[in-house]
This record gives sequence, C-alpha cells and structure tokens, in this order.
Amino acid sequence: MTEPTDTFGMNEDRETSMPANKEQSGRTSLLESGEDFEMLDEEDIDDDPPPLEDAGGGKMDQQQGSEAHTEEAEASVPLEEWLDVLGNGWLKKKVLEAGQGRDSRPENGQNVKISLKTFLVDGTLVEELPALSFTLGDGDVIQALDLAVQLMEMGEKAIVQVDAKYAYGSRGSVEPEVPPEAELLLEAVLWEATDGPDLELLAPAQKSALAGRKRERGNAHFQRGDYAFAVNSYSIALRITESSSKVDITPEEEAELLDVKVKCLNNMAASQLKLDHYDAALKSCVAALAHQPDNIKALFRMGKVLTIHAELSKLVKKHSDQKGAEQAMYKKMLGNPTSVGSVSQKRQTKSSWGLSWKWLFGATAVAIGGVALSVVIAARN
Repeated sequence: MTEPTDTFGMNEDRETSMPANKEQSGRTSLLESGEDFEMLDEEDIDDDPPPLEDAGGGKMDQQQGSEAHTEEAEASVPLEEWLDVLGNGWLKKKVLEAGQGRDSRPENGQNVKISLKTFLVDGTLVEELPALSFTLGDGDVIQALDLAVQLMEMGEKAIVQVDAKYAYGSRGSVEPEVPPEAELLLEAVLWEATDGPDLELLAPAQKSALAGRKRERGNAHFQRGDYAFAVNSYSIALRITESSSKVDITPEEEAELLDVKVKCLNNMAASQLKLDHYDAALKSCVAALAHQPDNIKALFRMGKVLTIHAELSKLVKKHSDQKGAEQAMYKKMLGNPTSVGSVSQKRQTKSSWGLSWKWLFGATAVAIGGVALSVVIAARN
C-alpha cells in the first residue's frame, strides 16, 4: 500500500470537491447498496455466483508509488474543473489529458477497453488494471464506470470521484479490497471502443459463453442485494440466448443454449420476487416451465407467487368488506337522505305496479264475464 501522497496533484481540490454532506440530496439510485436486503440461500441460485472482477497485481512499493504519484502530479495539469455528472455531488469527473473530441465518445452497447487505477481517498492504491474490457451500459462493472466512461473521449485520461453508493456500497469488496462505505478515486484512460458482436453471426458456443458471463454478472449483483441490476443482467443474457442465428446449430448446442436460458429465467424470477414484482416473476416461471415442465425451482417459485397472490386477494377482499361495513355504520349514525329517497321511490314503484296489476286482473274478469254472458244468451235463443 502506498502512503497518502499528493496524488494526481489534486489534494487541495479533493477537500472541497468531495461530497461534504450526503444528506443534501434526496435522490436514490438503483445501486443503493446501503439498503438491507434479504439474501437467498446459495441453493436458491442455479450456480454459485462468481466473485467480482479479479484485481490482479499492480500494487507498487511504498516509496516508488509516492515518487510516481509526485511525478504524475507535476506532469498533469487539469484541463477543466470538476463535472458533477449526476448533479448530486456523488459522482464527479475531471479531465487530466484531453482526448480526440466529443465525436469519439463511446456509446451504450459498445465494447470498450480502458486502463484503470482505483484509489481510496487517502491515496491508497487498491487495484490497477492495465486493460479492462466491458460492454458499456450492461452493468458489467461498477455503476460509476458505466456512467463516467460514456463522457470520456478516445485517448482521454480522467479522474473520477465516486461515492460508495456508485461503487461497492455498504458491503465493500473482497477483491479488490475495498472497505464498506468507501469513497473512491478512479483514474481511467479510454483506449478503444468497438461495436458489439452481431448475435446472428455468433457461433452457438460463443453465444452460450457470452450469455453465461452476463448471467454470472447477474448472480454477483444478486448476492450484493442489487436485484434491479441482477434483472437487467439476466435480461441481457436472455436476449442473447433468444437471438436468431444465421449459422448452423447442432441439437447439443441448442440444448446448451436452452439450459442457460432456463437458468436465467429461474434466477430472474428470484430477483423479481425480491423486488415484489409478482406478475413478472410468474411470467418468468411460466416461461421456464414451458421449456422444462419438471423444473423444481420454477415450480417452487411459481407456487410461492401463487400463494402470495392468494393472500393478497384475501387481504383485498377483507379490506373491501371492512370498508363497506364502515360505510354502512356511518350511514346509520349520520342518516342517509339518498337512501330514504330511494326507499320511498321503491315503495312508489311497487305501489304503481300493484295498481297496474289490479287493473289488469279486473279488466280480464270483466271481459271473461261478458263472453260468458254472450254464450248463455245465444244458447237460450
């Protein structure tokens, strides 16, 4: 570990630019890792979730690191002031070396390659990755990188100040070693941005591998309690498995893709249950059972969803009955002119119907009597 140094030539800025009061903004984020989430048992996920990205090497000797940071501070002159990316003070970016212009900025869905150094705010280096590749916007990395790299130009070198909620949150990280609630400094250089692969032209084995990586990333989000991000990763994996193909596929390769798809649907249902999205979870279970009718996990989660639906229906009916009883009680206590008028109107209607029927019966009796009299008279004649 390196001693705190005048890293990036920005110590004076750091004191004033880091968020001084996190209570100033009431905004929340999908990556609100500080919330208490209930975690599922390991057997509730199809495979063991992978660890976070490998930190690799890159830790410098204490004295050499201090000298290197001092040289960087002397050589780098900030080209702009801090940019508050989200407007809440929790994610800021400053350009250290300009890039090739705004037109060279990467877009969501592109595969990017950056070099990355991660520091604690005291200057301690916790991770150095000379070549980190990921798909921008897919949630493959911490949210701070997904947001900040979109604003970088090709060849640009930037420093990013990030609050814990956009990094590793209240849980921290084992690899790289980041303590809970740690604010970070990220030094990144954008080297490359290329379009993602054409899924229709990917070989089935490549599709399965790509979908598997997205699913594993979803498992990592799930274990951290970031269920919305987990659903996003599983959705991307499903899109890959369901994409059409212009290359030949064997029955074995098709079965492998289907297995990945069912696992994604099962894990997505587990995440949706955590988010109380019961209708979506039910659809995920139905889709999984359409491919594997005897899938135990899909059957279990569907039963859980249906049980919850039944309980909710009972609660809704109970609430409706209670509300009706309360309204009847209030009407009885306060009186209800509308109800009295309705009763009176009903009585009048009933009375009018009674008169009508009496008149009809009377008229019929008179008619029958007249006919009978006519018959008698004709018989006598």
